[in-house]
Formats: sequence, structure tokens, C-alpha cells
Amino acid sequence: MDNLQQLTERVELLSREIAGFIRTESAKITEASVESKSLNNLVSYVDKQAEQRFVDGLKDLLPEAGFIAEEGTGERAQGLNWVIDPLDGTTNFVHGVPCYCTSVALVQGGDVLLGVVLEVTRDECFMAWKGGGAFMNGKPIHVSARGHLQDSLLATGFPYDDFGFESEYMDLLRELMHRTRGIRRLGSAAADLAYVACGRFEAFYEYGLNSWDVAAGVILVREAGGKVSGFLPAKDPVFDEEIVASNTAIHDELLEVIERSWQRQDS
Repeated sequence: MDNLQQLTERVELLSREIAGFIRTESAKITEASVESKSLNNLVSYVDKQAEQRFVDGLKDLLPEAGFIAEEGTGERAQGLNWVIDPLDGTTNFVHGVPCYCTSVALVQGGDVLLGVVLEVTRDECFMAWKGGGAFMNGKPIHVSARGHLQDSLLATGFPYDDFGFESEYMDLLRELMHRTRGIRRLGSAAADLAYVACGRFEAFYEYGLNSWDVAAGVILVREAGGKVSGFLPAKDPVFDEEIVASNTAIHDELLEVIERSWQRQDS
């Protein structure tokens, strides 16, 4: 395997190429070209073709790695795996809302080695590799320095097909509405995490996510000086479907609020 910086830079180039394809296709998308995988979970031909392009390109970069991809392209390996969301924010894309991303990470077991998130409409490419720091369009980025929840802008997502903990989540949302400067819902977890990494948001929290939604964003936040965890310490933020990512300074304060409102039976 090439050194991580070189590999990350090659993934960036591939991501920019595929983002160009997505940008071109955005003018052609129609309701007829969109399918429902499940309740409120959309997929288009653009998702599928973008994922195939990623798999083909990443195979050339690292033939020994397997794939964990949203649309099921490729096979998972025992060691290294690429974790791919070819179009995070498909609903935004379909409706013409300008926030959607490509997201690619390389993981070894539960360890994220590199990540690249490209916000297509803004042409902002966020990338990080283990021990190398985090960057946006080639410039170093860092999480914000705000030290209190009351001064913070947060991001979250809302459940779209798992409503079993809707009441608890609304309780949490209600409390954070009163204790922060505001809460945003962009519709792309990859963008939310990238925005924590570059200091636009102080934190992001959500449950019900998959590894391809967050893997790249997790290393972005960590390499930018932030902290990432599950809602509880035992939870893995990449593979256990719940995540809290912050600028580190407000992490414990935010977790205290979450613990009061979030009493999942499987915790």
C-alpha cells in the first residue's frame, strides 16, 4: 500500500472526477429515474453509476481491499475495506436542494485510515489521513474553539424509517434547542461531519446511520482536533449506528444532555 497521504490524494482526484459526473447528471434527474429502497430511502441511477465508478477506480488504487458500499457494489474483505457512499444526500439531490456529497473512507477492522468527503455543489473537498491532519481544498482545517454548549451551533438528522425512538429523540432535540445557538439539518451526515471538522458546526449527533454515512467524516473530525464517540462509551461511532462528533471542548457537556434524554432499550 502507498503511504496514506499519496493514497488520500489519489482518492481526492477520483472523487473530483465522480463529483463532476454527479454535477452533470443533476440537470437530468427526473422522478421516473428514482427508486425507493424502503420508506423515504431513495436511490437513483446516479447513485448506482457513481458507486460503480468508485469501485472500479479504487480497485486500481488498492487491489487487495474490499468494499462496504451503500448500493452493494463489490465484496467485503477480511482486512482493508473501502467504505463508500457515492451520493450522501440523495433526497436533496433528487429535489434540487444543494447539499450532497461523495464520501469514501479506508478502514482496517474498526480503524479508519483515511477519508475524503466532497460536497458537490460547493466543490469543497475535505480529506484526512491518520496522523496527517485534515484539509479542505488543500488548506488545513481545525475544529472550532467554542467551549460552551450555549455558544454552539449543532447539526443533526431526523429518522426517516426508524421511528421507534422518535419520542426520545424529540425530547433531546427540544432540550438542545433551548441550550444552544441553534440546530441545523442539512440532509447529509457526511457534510455535517465535514462542517464540524472545519469549525462551521461545534457538534453533530444522530442515530440510525450506516458506516458509509460516517466513516470518512469520523477521521476528518478526529484529525481536525475533534472528538467522536457513540451516545455511550461502549458504542462504535462508525459501525454501531449512533454518533456524537464535536470540537472536543463541548463533548462531555453534550453527552450529559444526551444521556438524560436517550434511554434506548438496547443500550
